Amino acid sequence: MESTGGPYLNTAAVNSPVGIARLLQMMLGCVTFSLVAHQGGFSAAYGTFCMFVWTFCFAVTVFIITCEFTRLHSCLSLSWGNFTAAFAMLATLMSITAAVIYPLYFVQLECYPIGCEVRDFRIAASVFAGLLFFAYAAEVFLTRAKPGQVTSYMATVSGLLKIVQAFVACIIFGALVNDSQYGKYVATQWCVAVYSFCFVVTVVVVAFSVTGKTALLWFPFERSVVIYTFGAVLLYVSAAVIWPVFCFDSKYGSPRRPSLCSKGRCPWDSQLVIAIFTYVNLLLYVVDLAYSQRIRFISHL
Repeated sequence: MESTGGPYLNTAAVNSPVGIARLLQMMLGCVTFSLVAHQGGFSAAYGTFCMFVWTFCFAVTVFIITCEFTRLHSCLSLSWGNFTAAFAMLATLMSITAAVIYPLYFVQLECYPIGCEVRDFRIAASVFAGLLFFAYAAEVFLTRAKPGQVTSYMATVSGLLKIVQAFVACIIFGALVNDSQYGKYVATQWCVAVYSFCFVVTVVVVAFSVTGKTALLWFPFERSVVIYTFGAVLLYVSAAVIWPVFCFDSKYGSPRRPSLCSKGRCPWDSQLVIAIFTYVNLLLYVVDLAYSQRIRFISHL
């Protein structure tokens, strides 16, 4: 617990630049899902995902503002700086995904057949969803670690990249379960093992940082993270070579999209998505490894 001296309420939680960004997040998130729920409407897995993103981010943002304003975060067994930095990065990624998906699947310029009122509500919701992304991105920008600054790990470039790496891995897993036919060869199964192992270890690193338990480990946390990142680069290099060969080489797969492949349920499409995001994550791990050589952080902020 913090000292009982001084004011009980932390006004900086709402009138500082970060506090103002969070208030905007709360307002924009509430407006967005209210527009969709009231008249805009949503359906199928895509619409449900968007509504989950907006309501989840709204709820956690309200929780963060409440805890900081009342100073109750000092009662939680969390590394608060790591938790807020990790959530801001995750919310940024989730909100930009929803801001792209919702208008892509639900917005149209014509009134028919949904009606002009519903169309207008969906357009308005899409605009506010885009603004919500900028509000979360602003918090990431404001709270990121400055060069030479001693700060919480999740506020560093390396820590923020861990969130992005896990998010990209989730996209890969989504494509894998969408009839990607990864079980045809042992080599592609190896790639799935690479994606799974790196995802699990990355989540564990984030979890230890957010809970502030890194000091309880019997090995140096920061050195182990760097070693793991180097290993992840090597593993992703192997996947970046193996996956395209066994999916797009004419000996094992198809270099071109089959003409009879149905839209939305085509294994070739899923394989292409996996290949693209494999290279994206490889690049993220390489950048992470480069930045991890020059950061300093403490785990209890």
